[in-house]
Amino acid sequence: MGSKLSFEVFPTKTQAGYQNLQKTLHVLQTLDPAFVSVTCSNVTNSAEAFSIQVTDYLWHELKIPTIPHLAARYLNEQAVDAILDDIEGLGIQQVLALRGDEIDHRPSQGVFQYASELVAYIKMKKPHFEIYGACYPETHPESIDRVADIKQLKAKTEAGCSTLVTQLFFDNDLFYSFQEACALADIEATLLAGIMPIVNRQQVTRLLQTTRTHLPRKFLAILEKYEHDPAALREAGIAYAIDQIVDLSTNNVDGIHLYTLNHAEAAKQIYTNTRSLLSPSVESKE
Repeated sequence: MGSKLSFEVFPTKTQAGYQNLQKTLHVLQTLDPAFVSVTCSNVTNSAEAFSIQVTDYLWHELKIPTIPHLAARYLNEQAVDAILDDIEGLGIQQVLALRGDEIDHRPSQGVFQYASELVAYIKMKKPHFEIYGACYPETHPESIDRVADIKQLKAKTEAGCSTLVTQLFFDNDLFYSFQEACALADIEATLLAGIMPIVNRQQVTRLLQTTRTHLPRKFLAILEKYEHDPAALREAGIAYAIDQIVDLSTNNVDGIHLYTLNHAEAAKQIYTNTRSLLSPSVESKE
């Protein structure tokens, strides 16, 4: 059995950002990742090129199993075909299929209104591809309720999505409730828990402004006590993420997907403290 810990990174356009990303990728290479996923924003037309560039570097230079994201809200069939061909041309036959975020004042192509439609299209064009998808333990923000959200998720898995990666969460009980709802709906897919370690104040501010994620009392206490103490906030945020992973591992989670935000040392610290839980077969050989 390989590692059950995977990571997400994002491409960057600045030279300094790219150098930092390269350093992060080299650190991740030492952490025995199950895979590294590469995000792709739909904000600019060149985003796919940056994602493919990082994917190529991960797969061919660092020899890390790699899964590029594909966000198709603003793409037509021809554009999706070209991206899929680029991915396959790298020797990769797996992709994380997303509808993508809505951008104000930008008209949708009107082709892929739901991720399930993109999944079905990929399966038609590349039936040999393994397709990953996103899911929401606290319900998709556009769903009217949990029942509608689970129905849409089931449609996505029935279309060909075999692995689901959750959005970040800080309350494990919400994940377990979601896991149970998936089981009751006979959703047959590997379910990876998305964990984001909070390591700086800027991250906290963005989190509070852009998400509706439930923040447990214990997590809020950390923010209140250490918001103006960068070193303490970093350590407490990493410790909180480790505590989540320990609990999830104890309850036999399929795997952990760590949202790194390109912070290599935080990922390394979490790996060091959880590797024996997530990769027992690796430990037993040493």
